[in-house]
Amino acid sequence: MQSLYSQDAGFEAAFQKLVNGRRETDSDVAKQVQSILRDVKGQGDKALFEYTQRFDRFSLRTEADWSITADQCKQAYDDLDDELRDALNLAATRIRAYHEAQLPENRDYTDDAGVRLGAIWRPVDAAGLYVPGGRAAYPSSLLMNAIPARVAGVERLVVVTPTPGGTTNPMVLAAAHIAGVDEIWRVGGAHALGALAYGTDKIKPVDVITGPGNAYVAEAKRQLYGVVGIDMVAGPSEILVIADGKNDPDWIAADLLSQAEHDPTSQSILITDDEGFGLLVRDCLRLQLMQLSTGETAKTSWEANGAVIYVEDLAAQAPALANRLAAEHVELAVDNPEALMADIRHAGSVFLGRMTPEAIGDYVAGPNHVLPTGRRARFSSGLSVLDFMKRTSFLSLDEASFSAIGPAAAALAHAEGLPAHAKSVELRIK
Repeated sequence: MQSLYSQDAGFEAAFQKLVNGRRETDSDVAKQVQSILRDVKGQGDKALFEYTQRFDRFSLRTEADWSITADQCKQAYDDLDDELRDALNLAATRIRAYHEAQLPENRDYTDDAGVRLGAIWRPVDAAGLYVPGGRAAYPSSLLMNAIPARVAGVERLVVVTPTPGGTTNPMVLAAAHIAGVDEIWRVGGAHALGALAYGTDKIKPVDVITGPGNAYVAEAKRQLYGVVGIDMVAGPSEILVIADGKNDPDWIAADLLSQAEHDPTSQSILITDDEGFGLLVRDCLRLQLMQLSTGETAKTSWEANGAVIYVEDLAAQAPALANRLAAEHVELAVDNPEALMADIRHAGSVFLGRMTPEAIGDYVAGPNHVLPTGRRARFSSGLSVLDFMKRTSFLSLDEASFSAIGPAAAALAHAEGLPAHAKSVELRIK
């Protein structure tokens, strides 16, 4: 774990190293994924069978082994404890309401030249949703991916999820029932994404693939983009907490560990203007690590990638540092979080105030928890209904409007050395 002091002479170099640090796919992973995808494209279900046997220790020998039925999902939902069922339903309701407000409007208007212009939004036909099932299984991820797709109007929702040793997570199945998933296939990893993109005899191809996964899943999405659409290439989880000394250090330590426990390559960073508070957070964090069932993972993450950054003026310095980090999650645990947020341009999602931990956003708040990592918040956004939709523009001209703008089009076509373009216009000009 690093401690950086903004007033130190070496601060800029140390901070820049933190910004530029990459915790993502190496060349060996890229080569392995390329080989896996080639096998799936050429061998289809045979490759899925072999890779599932190798990586998940599970044999897809019968039709029942390949997929999970709607009845099984309904049974899992019915068998849940009331508290967990209510929690999933609350999460689903809030996620659906938030994403329904994202639906775009079609446009259809006539401009001053008499040209009719507009655009129509339509959903993709089929979406593939990746749900992790290795290090941990996340019903929340299924809801966050499937519900926006349904809100967008996608007709066919296909989930792929690994089931190591044949074990399924009943809450994932219950979430699939709530979201109305059409197909669930018991395959995961890069080979599952290859099946969604290329199609096999059993799994028909989709148009868009979304959902988080490990380095192999992220690399498969990177390599398959163009064959299908993707939401983003997601890397290890990140949290940046900007906190003053008025916070409970135990709370902030827990917030930092909430991302560190995801994976040894996750990153948790604290920016504070109170050195005493920063030291208390570190002490609290060490104590909490001893009590966490995920402590080994979180400890590795914190020691390898964590940092505490001490600044002299939180309001003046923290936003600029946050913008350079462009973190997936940014917590603003200060008296006036709105003022800080006004200066933060690059963040996947922002959590305002001392009572808004990032973990709330992972489950029941409503906004999507599938967010850009690896500084991609500089140019991309979290998952939304728009990831499952495409926009088709249209226009319509009559003789009058064509005469008004056609000559300019012909002139530009000639200037670009495209005479057929020009002729297509000029033949219609009277």
